[in-house]
Amino acid sequence: MTDYKEKLVRRYWTYQKTCFPKVEGCFERPFAPGGRPPVFCRHKAEKNVIVKPDATQEEISRLFSLLPKGERHRWFHSMNSSQALAQSILGNLAVYNQLSLLSELADDAGEPLLDKAQASPENFFMEYKVSHLGEPRRTSLDGFIAGQCQVAIECKFTEPEVGTCTRPLLKPSDSNYKTDLCNGTFTQQRGRKERCTLTEIGVLYWKYIPELLKWQDDTDLDPCPLRKNFQLVRNILAVCVRPNGDVSPENGHMVLIYDERNPAFQEGGCGWAAVEETQQALKDSRLLRKCSWQHVVRQIRNKAVLPWLTRQLELKYGL
Repeated sequence: MTDYKEKLVRRYWTYQKTCFPKVEGCFERPFAPGGRPPVFCRHKAEKNVIVKPDATQEEISRLFSLLPKGERHRWFHSMNSSQALAQSILGNLAVYNQLSLLSELADDAGEPLLDKAQASPENFFMEYKVSHLGEPRRTSLDGFIAGQCQVAIECKFTEPEVGTCTRPLLKPSDSNYKTDLCNGTFTQQRGRKERCTLTEIGVLYWKYIPELLKWQDDTDLDPCPLRKNFQLVRNILAVCVRPNGDVSPENGHMVLIYDERNPAFQEGGCGWAAVEETQQALKDSRLLRKCSWQHVVRQIRNKAVLPWLTRQLELKYGL
């Protein structure tokens, strides 16, 4: 992982010198040793998104309206940001009506990446909020394709893992530490009636999990199977459970897009293990599909569209 990140950071600084030679007022600091990637000043965060050189103001507005400032992640202004990468690739595909390229791709297992879903600028959204799982903080999907067949897109880049459940990570200083702390098992704990602390507060994950996965909600599990696979399962539920509570695995699945150079998503890595475990637990493994950013970018190149985008992706990310 260290070698992977060091190579990326060296590429970033070369990219910065080539594309942003005047660093004053644009970056938080000039060249920073010690493996730190270039970080744009917060008021210049949009510079972290690749924009067509001769884009019209209307095209620029459409690109940035896909991901309003209030939806940006904490480190969106860092060149390591997976969200900025997603907006650069998926956002530009949407703006220039090229999302159909994703429909032509197969996932790592040879299955159609989007299956029956039809992606278009009209039904593609970023940071799409899901409100029917009873969560106090709603699930926000990196990418979402709406329609009769829905697809949740989870975008990873340099992350060391997929998102895990935060309840076992609570600290004594957290306001909900006493009520919500979990020891990482699916068991009744700390005087709670439910085996899952999230179920205790009305979150509906375990209402639907037994319908889609082989995990049962009426027996103790150690460790809790959601602990390391939380984000994957949550996204699957977001698209396979309809707002009226119906479970429809035939008309929804999630896609994980990752960097194939990232050791976490190579065999034996934490991300790879989470995907394997979740697919093995699913009653239909096709509800979780994955492919790399490299696969997506090769498709854009092979179709000879958006050449300015693929050139910039090579310079900045080596994709």
